[in-house]
Amino acid sequence: MALFPAFAEAASHNEVDSSKELDWLNNQSFQTGDALLLHHRFLEKPSERTTQREERDVSSGEGEEGDVDLVPKKKKKKRKKKKKQKKKSGRCSDSGGSESDTVFPSDLRREEVAERLQEAPLAARFSWLDDLQSPTHQPFCVDRKPDPANWTYKSLYRGDVARYRRKGRSSLGLDPLRQGISWEDSETRKNQKGRDAKTAADRYFSTVSRQVLRAEPPIPVLTSGDAPSPTTFLPLGDKGDNKARETADPGQAGLVNPLGVYDSSTALWLQGRGRPGQQEQDAQSEGGPAVFGGRTEEFNRRLREQPADTQLWIQFIQYQDELSAITFGGEVEQQARDAAERRKSSYRAVLEKKLSIAERAVATNPLCIPLQLERLKICQELWEPSALAKEWKKLVFLHPNSAPLWREYLLFTQSYFSNFSVSKVNSAYGKCLSTLSAVRDGSMVSHPALPGIEEDMLDIFIQQCHFLRQSGHSEKAVSLFQAMMDFTFFKPDSVRELSTKQQVEFFETFWDSGAARVGELGAKGWSSWMLQQEQGGLLQPSAEEEEEEEEEEEEVKDRSQPRWTIWMDVESSREAAHWLPWRPDRAQGQSEEDCEDPDRQVLFDDISPSLLLLSSPELQLHLLLHFLSFLGLPVDPVLSAAPCQPGLLLDNLSFVTQGASVHHPLTAFDLPEHGVSSVGHMTTLQGNRKWAGLGKHGEKFLTSVLHMVRPILPPEHRAFLSLSWIQYQKVKVLRCLHSGDKKRLRSQGKSSKRVAKQLLKEADNRSLLALWREYAHLEWMLGNLDEARKVFSTAMAMGGAKGLSSTALCDLCLLWAQLEVEAEVKERGGRLGDVTASPAVGGLTRLAEGTSSSSSSSSLVSPVSILKARKCYEQALSSRLSSLDLSQSQHSRGDKDGEPRLRGLVGCFALFQYLTVSVHAATAVYNQAREKLEGLHHRVLTSDEGSSSTRRCIGGLASECEALAVQQVALLRFHSTVGVFPLKTLQLTLTSALSTWPNNTTLWNIYLQLENRYHSAGRARRFFHSVTRDSSSVVPRLLSIVAEQQRKQLVEAAQRSCCHSDALPILPENGLGNRIRGLFESAVATDMGARCPLLWKMYIHFLVSEGKVDQASGIFYRALQNVPWAKSLYMDAVQLFPGQLQEFVDLMTEKELRVRLPLEELDILLEA
Repeated sequence: MALFPAFAEAASHNEVDSSKELDWLNNQSFQTGDALLLHHRFLEKPSERTTQREERDVSSGEGEEGDVDLVPKKKKKKRKKKKKQKKKSGRCSDSGGSESDTVFPSDLRREEVAERLQEAPLAARFSWLDDLQSPTHQPFCVDRKPDPANWTYKSLYRGDVARYRRKGRSSLGLDPLRQGISWEDSETRKNQKGRDAKTAADRYFSTVSRQVLRAEPPIPVLTSGDAPSPTTFLPLGDKGDNKARETADPGQAGLVNPLGVYDSSTALWLQGRGRPGQQEQDAQSEGGPAVFGGRTEEFNRRLREQPADTQLWIQFIQYQDELSAITFGGEVEQQARDAAERRKSSYRAVLEKKLSIAERAVATNPLCIPLQLERLKICQELWEPSALAKEWKKLVFLHPNSAPLWREYLLFTQSYFSNFSVSKVNSAYGKCLSTLSAVRDGSMVSHPALPGIEEDMLDIFIQQCHFLRQSGHSEKAVSLFQAMMDFTFFKPDSVRELSTKQQVEFFETFWDSGAARVGELGAKGWSSWMLQQEQGGLLQPSAEEEEEEEEEEEEVKDRSQPRWTIWMDVESSREAAHWLPWRPDRAQGQSEEDCEDPDRQVLFDDISPSLLLLSSPELQLHLLLHFLSFLGLPVDPVLSAAPCQPGLLLDNLSFVTQGASVHHPLTAFDLPEHGVSSVGHMTTLQGNRKWAGLGKHGEKFLTSVLHMVRPILPPEHRAFLSLSWIQYQKVKVLRCLHSGDKKRLRSQGKSSKRVAKQLLKEADNRSLLALWREYAHLEWMLGNLDEARKVFSTAMAMGGAKGLSSTALCDLCLLWAQLEVEAEVKERGGRLGDVTASPAVGGLTRLAEGTSSSSSSSSLVSPVSILKARKCYEQALSSRLSSLDLSQSQHSRGDKDGEPRLRGLVGCFALFQYLTVSVHAATAVYNQAREKLEGLHHRVLTSDEGSSSTRRCIGGLASECEALAVQQVALLRFHSTVGVFPLKTLQLTLTSALSTWPNNTTLWNIYLQLENRYHSAGRARRFFHSVTRDSSSVVPRLLSIVAEQQRKQLVEAAQRSCCHSDALPILPENGLGNRIRGLFESAVATDMGARCPLLWKMYIHFLVSEGKVDQASGIFYRALQNVPWAKSLYMDAVQLFPGQLQEFVDLMTEKELRVRLPLEELDILLEA
């Protein structure tokens, strides 16, 4: 075929041989007939084409009108609109004339295809056979409307489709009085809903409505012209309208509103203007998304301007949680454990977003440790544990001088269950302390030492010792303290100038020599041993009487008990008896091979990496007091504060269950519990100690330590040791009093009095009023009131001339006055006597006057003396409060004498005012002192100084504020028992104190006792929620759980004891079990709660008490993922799930926890 089809015939006549010569010019794919048809169509008139197009439009319109039932209304309307547009465009194109109407062959081809397709709708609708012009061409009909019944019933016959008819308008299972169903047409409602979707109101639980509820309302701004008028009536005119009229153009207002009948909005509309501030109100009414979008933009702008602001980065990261709570449906749903997959995916998306922000922040500030910690905290929920561990190691390698980073790394290592073992964690502690020691000595030149590095190293060392104690390796913990005592207090002068590593190498020779260590028989110290070695001889132990070996009692006393009970008894008894490391007795020819339990021996490689240097005498005293507290002695909480996270050490339930004594409401809080078990007393949650104290061998070890260390301490530090020792005797007497064993109380009282008298006979202790105070209190507890009064009078005669300027004398007089008030109320049946005849008033008056009179307590006090004493108290308190700022400046300079101690003076003045004036006067004194101290504490806490003296000042101020709050609450509670007093004042005082000091367990216990008297759970729950929301501490969460458990016990006891015919004394309450479990879940979801062994133990015990043993077992394995080092957790599991004893022991052995009685040895003991 020719390349030009129109001239194909001419080409064939002229060139006969074209197929051979010009074959490359032929187009084989084009037909001649098609070309002629297109040429004829091109020559047609435009009017004919227009007529055909109009007829085609009319026919298509008729076809669609006959198809009303098959086409929806919306589609028909859309098609009509399109037809109108087509007709209009056609008329416009025709009006232009035929000369300007250009038609291309491609358009003609397209119209031809469209004409062929126009016949297709004929087969898409039903028609009669007679109406078809040619029935043979299209005998079938295609129905494109879907019928779901064909698929549902698998049939095309209409008889197979089930039909239902509703009889009546009711429904089964509904309450006709409160519930009903609207039987309206669903399709009509669907169409209405689809048509009015944009204008329909949202339901109250929809996302938009919740965003509106959470959005902060616009704050009205009061301008200068909106000042409230002094008139006493409310004007009915619209101020906004008047303003609009005033601000509008007068000329335009007159033309638009000549008669003044239009309101402001109508007048502005007629002028073509909008209401002022309408756009701002619309923007505010958009709700949460607009507000949060604005906050996000603000964060981005500030971060672009201040990329080095690390706190702003952290706030932006934390802001993502708030934003996600609004976006994905609220905080409650976001924190739900049983959330849907959509919620989980959205939570993961938020985590990834936070991670991207954190990585950007770290890239901008690579040296910021808080940002690095925030990033790793986010990665814990996204990364695998192995990748996370590598990242931690990389981070501590890059920042080896950061103690907070090391502390977080150690907590991660302890909680990393899949790779956890005691040896690995202990080596990590040693690596941390050795690295920080190198930084402190300056041997690591690449990183400088940060301020307060010694205090941080001591905290990490104490945390390591408690970790070993909790994992059962008490021998290693005691050996660490022994080594540190020798390494710190008995160091030879010849090695003091060397580095830490070199001193440790010298110390190894002493440790492996077999010489007696601190606390052992005949111990002299490292320096004495080194001096003897330099002189060329061996240090001979002092000749002392050898003790007779006690006959070993049979460990298995009752073989008829279950196997797990016998294992628990033997394991706990060995734990209490064998907490000291085993040493071979060279005199009897023993060696290391003679030890039956190799784990009782401690090698030098186990402790050498953890030895550190303490240059400050205050830090050396802190180390010593930590050792005494580790052994179970009560010490000053300011000087022996717990390490970074106190929740790690909580494993004893006593501190949340202690309460005020009925007979001693003022003095019952003298020695509060701290919730940390001492060494050798690892019992279950509800277990009891076998004896009070450390036992016979433990007390001999402790006495040896005190006698060895006291001579080398400065005089002001020796008093702390004597005070702790006599308070330890008081604690043992108190435990005997609570047990009710009179015989044991008598023997313990005699031994404690003997120890106290020996301490007071020493020359250094004769003038210490703190020891005289404790000894007098000990006599009072034993019932020797006359002897106690003599001791108090003697002590006042010793320091009476100092008067109110002596802190120790104020503390002594306060305790004496409180004991006298308690005794007087007990004698008079709950009422106070005459003020002038009160022994307490007499003692407080003599203290203010500064007299040393030791007259009998029955002498009367004159009113003039009372007035003079009140004046002295006021002057002394005002001068002491005004000198607090000076004390702060002394602390900032490192002055040790600047520590404020006002509890004695304020307590004496408040009690004096209570006895002589009223309880309101006493409350005024406490409020004045607390306001001053808490303000000073806030100023010091927000200061930028991070020195050790500042931290000590913060701890001292916090201790004083808490002590004053406890005194005030105890006095108000005591007054409510002896007189008529509104409890609202006591409740407000308690709530204000607890909001400021949420970690004080004494205040929490008083609050629980007060709230348990009434069945008003809502108020206590709201208060607990407000405190836990603002505090990250685990203490208020524990107390909230204890409060709900106590309430549940009251309800169950009432339901069990009362008959159905009698009225219940309290209203039964349902759902307490679920509420308690919810509190447990919210507590363990926090960082500090997840690492608290006591919280997990309480959770497991609660589920078992509810009969949910399987769930309790699951919680136990969840607890292992967070606190795998706590041996007491395994002991509780053995007690609660005795059938899994073998599994728990194998798990402890695998994780290298201390198991003193293997099950194979238990079988041998049972067979013997």
